[in-house]
Amino acid sequence: MLDISEVAKRSGQPSSTLRYYEKRGLIQSVGRRGLKRTFEPQVVDRLALIALGRAAGFSLTEISALFTRSDGLNVDREALLAKADELDKSIKRLTQIRDDLRSSAACDAPSHLECPNFRRVMKAAGKGLIPPLKGESPSRLSTSD
Repeated sequence: MLDISEVAKRSGQPSSTLRYYEKRGLIQSVGRRGLKRTFEPQVVDRLALIALGRAAGFSLTEISALFTRSDGLNVDREALLAKADELDKSIKRLTQIRDDLRSSAACDAPSHLECPNFRRVMKAAGKGLIPPLKGESPSRLSTSD
């Protein structure tokens, strides 16, 4: 058995994240050693899968649904394929935005508002044709970065 601090050390996740994941049902403690939760050693593999899912853009709700009930380390292959397709679309969209930004930056017009490409991109964004990245809302976007 591993106590929560050992799981945190091995997984690279803070104890607060582990407690949150347990509350969400993503991982399960098996008991306590004093005041510390204890876990089976396999929880580290499950946390690695959760981290992979997060890196791939899955929400915690989606990650929870990915785990099959019979063996918690198997994942739904169809969901993985669907996420891969979603990532392909995002990559294509982001590549186009990147190319448009580079083209606009290289524009010889005296100001960006006089650059035809920049105006085209700005107009498309204004019409909602270039949606924000998944999970982002205007309130999360910062101009100070």
